[in-house]
Amino acid sequence: MAGNSEPQGDVSDTSTLDPESLGFMCGIEVHQQLATGKLHSRQKGELYDVSIDTLPEDWPRYSRRLTPARGEGGKIDVAAKFEAKRNRSFVYVMSPNSGLIELDERPPLPHDKDAMDISLTVSAMLNAKPLDLMQTMRKTVVDGSNTTGFQRTTLISRDGILEVEGGDVRIDVLCLEEDSARKLDTITRQESVEVIYNLDRLGLPLIEIATAPDIKSPDHAKDTAIALGRTLRDTRRVRRGLGSIRQDLNVSIACGDRVEIKGCQDLSWIPRIIELEMARQLHFYRLANELRSEMGLPILPNNRDDDDSEIEQNVAQEVSKKLSLNINDVSDLFSSCESKMVTSSLDSGGVMLALVLPGLAGKIGTKVLDSQGSQMPRLGRELAGAAKLAGVKGIFHSDELPAYGITQDYVDSVRENLSLNKQDAFLLCCAPKWQAELALESSLNRARMAWHRSPKEVRNVVIKKGAPEDGTTSPMRPLPGGARMYPETDIPNFELTDSKWKKVLDNLPMSQAERKSRLGSEEMSEDQAKQLLSKQLDDLYFEFKADLPAKAWASILMDNEGQNPQFLADVLQTKEQGFVSRDGINTLIAEFSNKPYSMESMAAWAEENGLKPADASDLESVVKSVVESRLDFVKERGMGAMGPLMGLVMKEAKGADGKQVSDLLRKQIMKHQ
Repeated sequence: MAGNSEPQGDVSDTSTLDPESLGFMCGIEVHQQLATGKLHSRQKGELYDVSIDTLPEDWPRYSRRLTPARGEGGKIDVAAKFEAKRNRSFVYVMSPNSGLIELDERPPLPHDKDAMDISLTVSAMLNAKPLDLMQTMRKTVVDGSNTTGFQRTTLISRDGILEVEGGDVRIDVLCLEEDSARKLDTITRQESVEVIYNLDRLGLPLIEIATAPDIKSPDHAKDTAIALGRTLRDTRRVRRGLGSIRQDLNVSIACGDRVEIKGCQDLSWIPRIIELEMARQLHFYRLANELRSEMGLPILPNNRDDDDSEIEQNVAQEVSKKLSLNINDVSDLFSSCESKMVTSSLDSGGVMLALVLPGLAGKIGTKVLDSQGSQMPRLGRELAGAAKLAGVKGIFHSDELPAYGITQDYVDSVRENLSLNKQDAFLLCCAPKWQAELALESSLNRARMAWHRSPKEVRNVVIKKGAPEDGTTSPMRPLPGGARMYPETDIPNFELTDSKWKKVLDNLPMSQAERKSRLGSEEMSEDQAKQLLSKQLDDLYFEFKADLPAKAWASILMDNEGQNPQFLADVLQTKEQGFVSRDGINTLIAEFSNKPYSMESMAAWAEENGLKPADASDLESVVKSVVESRLDFVKERGMGAMGPLMGLVMKEAKGADGKQVSDLLRKQIMKHQ
């Protein structure tokens, strides 16, 4: 951002936000599951499609609590400190592909060889420089998704380059790490919260690739994510399907700060998510200076690099005095409230607590949509997001009341009870006492941040019904610091020899361009070639094709994805040798796909069941007879008679090949035109 000019742009119309003038910076982190067994336990890499409602009763369950540990430098990570306050316990369900290592009851094994090989292969494809000696580290994770309380991660390579349309992007690091357990359910009780995890995914190998902040625009970010995904798929050794690859975005503008955004599953949403984050950071920069001006405090510079730590500390102290932890129990005021949200919570033993926010009336905001229908940034969403991290469903704030069944009378009662003036705002939270207190304390800390630029943190894309709601995000946890990492002592270092690296370089997979060129010499349509590549079936196509016709072999392979390719090739060969009609292929596949077969047995069965093609000479005479018996119709309709006559011929010549009938019928009709 040039000079000391204020950042320009309308947060209600993200098209007015210019990345370059706003000092936009962006990098991407991609996490890709590998198609191997687990990284450190040799368990199968199988995932089970179960929910909390369909969980098998005979799968063992184990309860645990986690305590944050100090990092190598003796400090407890800031994210770990926050997580420890959430009063959560964890239940781990042992799927058939989990054992003592997943439960942290046995030391881990060295790296899976296939996973290490794939990581090195991707490193070579990105021209990244591998480390000679690879040390596994522990990365503190205390949300319960790892039974150990940490994730094992190994730095494999650095300083690569990714070719991207719109500008190449540098690769900072490539790591090999364990995936986390899958959350099944969260149960809130009066005194605690219990989270249930399935261990089937825990320990699956992930490649993590982090780019440098070379991304120039929201659209360039999307192109970068596509290029990264394509590179990984080119190995043909990564998992596919929903959840197998996850993208995180690191986004900032000069007047804001770095935010890591998780949950970007749909690549088409990436530009919108980034635009909205730019608008959010700009909005809170402006709000911070508005609040500072009202208190006579120094305004924020338009670039975070110009912040004065002493000034910011003084501002924080003044704001802490203004916004103290002033929580009041106002449950009695709501004893006859008709709001279902309130009554259900109070009836189950909850309380209604109120937090006073002096001077913030009108600053918390209400729901307003931008020009593209997304919710505009407002302090209220940030406060609610902070509260939800304590496990509550949400909070009420005075800017949006009366609403949700809370009438003006209750709003007035709260104001009177708390002795508030018109400039003061308040928050309400109805939940078990310990949880409501934690939620309001979390909201208070978030409210104090309103006098500062957007904090460094991890945010999550708001998902509704399995898809992004509108591209907006909510706070998830503080951005982890360096105290999060410390060495793993149970896994030996991996030494990369020159011969091993040379072997990797000599056996790199084909690129998309090379695969496309290889298919270009085959007699098939461009669309078929694209589909084969998309389904990653081109290797099987060439391995089992032999002398089979290209179009037919491509079709049968794609139409029966997952079937034994040798079996499919034999079925097509049976057809090519005249033992089964083209229309009988699918019937033959269904009959023999799960039992022993031979060409002879398939041919005999086809003949017994009327699937053998009619004799060519006999078929020609049948076609000729049908046409001549309906000459008037043929002369009247011309080629339009094809459809009706096809049905008649197929009925008389059972087992006839449809394409052969069509060719013969066309010739006969043309003779009479």
